[in-house]
Amino acid sequence: MVKGEAVNQPGPVGPASLGAVLSGADADSDSAAGATHKPRHGLRSILPAPIWQVGRLLFLALIVEYLVVPQLAGPRKVIHVITQVNPLLLLAGVALEAASLVAYAELTRSVLPSEHKLGLFTVMRIQVTTLSVSHCAPGGSATGSALGYRLFTQAGVAGSDVGFALAMQGIGSAVVLNVILWVALIVSIPVWGFSAVYLIAAAVGALLLGASAFLLFLFTRGEDRVGSAMERAAARLPFVDGPALRRSFVQVAHRLQEFGHQRRLMIRAGLWATANWLLDAASLMVFVGAFGRWVNPDGLLVAYGLANVLAVIPFTPGGLGVIEITLTTVLVGFGAPRSVITLGVLGYRLVNFWAPIPVGGLAYLSLQVDPGGPKEERKSRMRSIRQRLGGPFGGDGDG
Repeated sequence: MVKGEAVNQPGPVGPASLGAVLSGADADSDSAAGATHKPRHGLRSILPAPIWQVGRLLFLALIVEYLVVPQLAGPRKVIHVITQVNPLLLLAGVALEAASLVAYAELTRSVLPSEHKLGLFTVMRIQVTTLSVSHCAPGGSATGSALGYRLFTQAGVAGSDVGFALAMQGIGSAVVLNVILWVALIVSIPVWGFSAVYLIAAAVGALLLGASAFLLFLFTRGEDRVGSAMERAAARLPFVDGPALRRSFVQVAHRLQEFGHQRRLMIRAGLWATANWLLDAASLMVFVGAFGRWVNPDGLLVAYGLANVLAVIPFTPGGLGVIEITLTTVLVGFGAPRSVITLGVLGYRLVNFWAPIPVGGLAYLSLQVDPGGPKEERKSRMRSIRQRLGGPFGGDGDG
């Protein structure tokens, strides 16, 4: 007899029939619970849901970028160009990208105070971890900078010094990038002519320089008023210490004012920022050259500057899609074959955007188990990581 019919039948319900009804109700509740809370298996049982979702989106973007986009340049042309690739130049492109990261780490070390100088290897691991998060998280560079702040303070650097270093990194790099773009435009326009894209990038670059100048003004001329405003605003927010926030801002402002009087230090930081951008651009040039076509340096710097200035607008993490489209469009406009440019740009972005993601994950783990730290602190960090991951690795054991 069907269970629903038994419940609807008139008459007394005995112990046996009552047990059957209750057991059936339990089965229904169990099946409903199973329907709403399906067990997670495999990799999904290890990774938290947000990381799993972001990973799926990145995997989809990877497939589109490296399987679909090359088809737009013509499958036969792409296959022919791939067969002509120079592997030594590909390795040189990877080496130049690595050198660019070293220059960026040295830029960070140059603006950190002498009493908090970290080793180059430690700073590089923090920078790669920051890049990894900024290439994955919806917040982009803002999320990466927040993690970088925590890792630097975890390494023993004072919070105000980290804030100063991150501010100088962002402002200095933006100024140097715009200088490179404007110089390339001045050289390129008489040779290649003017394009509407240049106007858009120039406008974005001008806004970026204006924002940098405004921040410098706030830090060097209006720190008292801004600090007071920040304290009043923090008083309306829960769990925010307004006076501490104001003190941190004033300390960073004073450090920035002191930095302005240290000419040699400013020059050294500017040179490292320039080296970072130019080595990265050189990596792009070598990757394109590896597929059989060398681009004029002025045209390449125009395309490179345009792409990175437009990538400041936070449409996607790490400028994903924006940089690829801009580089390909502008470089093809300078007369290079689309198939060569497409493969060169994709090869460059493989080491510039995609490679730091897994490398950054490993760098983060290495920072948490750094042999230089106390043993109990390292164990505590690993337990925290396992608890965040959940699944079979989420126990509380010391491991």
